[in-house]
Amino acid sequence: MTSDPTPPPDLVPAAAACFGERLELAVRYAGLLMTDGVERGLLGPRESARIWDRHLLNCAVIAELVPSGVAVVDVGSGAGLPGVVLAVARPDLSVVLVEPLARRAAFLSELVVSLGLADTTIVRARAEECVPRRRPPLVPPAPIVTARAVASLDRLAAWCLPLVAPGGRLLALKGDSAAAEVRQHRAAIARAGGAEPRIRLCGDGVIDPPTTVVEIARR
Repeated sequence: MTSDPTPPPDLVPAAAACFGERLELAVRYAGLLMTDGVERGLLGPRESARIWDRHLLNCAVIAELVPSGVAVVDVGSGAGLPGVVLAVARPDLSVVLVEPLARRAAFLSELVVSLGLADTTIVRARAEECVPRRRPPLVPPAPIVTARAVASLDRLAAWCLPLVAPGGRLLALKGDSAAAEVRQHRAAIARAGGAEPRIRLCGDGVIDPPTTVVEIARR
């Protein structure tokens, strides 16, 4: 298991492109994932060697789909992927990390303080509990809602689209299953209030392979 939190030499150009002047902060985050994150069971021990390609860069490239200065809600944030990555890479964003499990929420709280992410907050709740039926809502609807490896698209749409502000978008990070999931769950997505899903490849020319994102606008 590697203990060096800096990006491998072959990934330095991609890391610099994604994080720019905040690359040092991203390295600090990588170090916390490789130590506390693994020790506390948020990542498997074998993930340390793949922190940059499989996790940080895979998440950071979706920033190209996020407009400047908007609020982002990250559902099922876990170890902060992609919510903390976006907060590190894009200080213009206001990020809310939604995580129901106490130990993960505690880790996220410590991360936010350690990394000095002043415009990032943690809400310990399930996505369903954040739906804006209450006043004021637990999580105000946001222009961008993200989710990574949380659930299938039908469930993601039901949980996340109510948290998307009208005209905003859900960005669901998916792998090779994206096209099949879209075909399988197109009707469920429509029932949840989503427009026709679009499959977007982020980071093309920066990382290989690029990150597959299913983008669903709220009607």
